Amino acid sequence: MTLPLERIELREIELPLKSPFETSFGRTTRRRILIVKVFDRNGATGYGECVASENPFFNHETIDTAWLITAKHVAPLLARTRIETAAQVNDALAPIRENRMAKAGVEAAIWDLEAKLAGEPLWRHVGGTREEIACGVSIGLQDSTAALLDKVRCEVDSGYQRIKIKIKPGKDVQLAEAVRQEFPDITLSVDANSAYRIDADTPLLKRLDDYNLLMIEQPLTPGDLLDHSRLQQQLRTPICLDESIVCLANARHAQELDACRIINIKLGRVGGFSEAKSIQTFAQEHAIPVWCGGMLESGIGRAHNIALSTLSGFTLPGDVSASARYWEEDIIEPPVTVSREGTIRAPTGPGIGFVVNEARVEALTVRRETVGLSS
Repeated sequence: MTLPLERIELREIELPLKSPFETSFGRTTRRRILIVKVFDRNGATGYGECVASENPFFNHETIDTAWLITAKHVAPLLARTRIETAAQVNDALAPIRENRMAKAGVEAAIWDLEAKLAGEPLWRHVGGTREEIACGVSIGLQDSTAALLDKVRCEVDSGYQRIKIKIKPGKDVQLAEAVRQEFPDITLSVDANSAYRIDADTPLLKRLDDYNLLMIEQPLTPGDLLDHSRLQQQLRTPICLDESIVCLANARHAQELDACRIINIKLGRVGGFSEAKSIQTFAQEHAIPVWCGGMLESGIGRAHNIALSTLSGFTLPGDVSASARYWEEDIIEPPVTVSREGTIRAPTGPGIGFVVNEARVEALTVRRETVGLSS
């Protein structure tokens, strides 16, 4: 029996952030977000979110390329293959090279649809085991060290179990030192988003060993596992890879080279739940902790991240934080909230477990397209 998929609806919405979010590759003040909605022939629907950014700075994909790939290539492939389960989407879309964020948005929507048809929460449907997940928070670059300390204090007071600060050349060691002096006992990590180079910056990165960090995330160029391996041998602090891990083969190579000791799994970056589960299974077999990273998602993407984080291998607090940190009003109901203990309860409703506010999505929509899935 095949899943009776009928059509895919693509919508671009624009959501302004409550405050700018700055990393080593730029400042974001609003998010152009691609929402994917799949329909079956009986009227059931599932929601996914493509996390590609407006510009090709995190990786090669953008919201515009993802839109084109989804409409012109993903949809026709699904129409021809007539998948039977959501777990088959990854293989069905394998002929499309890379473009993993485009594929992940559609795959996530089909997983949501299938979980709803099964009448169970998505997190349980994908094999999750935790009813509650631990939450960390990612803090962007600030205008001053004092402003950063204020942000950290706010998030610590809110209960988040791990604080991550963004760094870049010129804003790195002094920030780690200031935060560690002010907050000697918190679980702290730094994220470089590939801003450093092995030959020029190794002495500086070695200085970060002094601040008892949980990890240094993606310090070097994406994909350069050899240089990350060289760097890891010179550091006490574990390297965590993000942009460098887009598939199971990358994770295997990183483990063989000892290029990292921790892996950040982002649903969109790796192409969806099937590949994410393969990576976390491999990591678990090799005692590599993993955690779920964020991409400034709306509530739909955040709900999928909650489901992913319930898998047994996700042993470190992820970047799955409250809706109110980013948006004045999210597009799901109720919004995602974090307890005073820094946790999120997995929802009990079918599918993603949140109701999409379709009226708000409609009001925020700036373009749309519907693509049929009949062969």
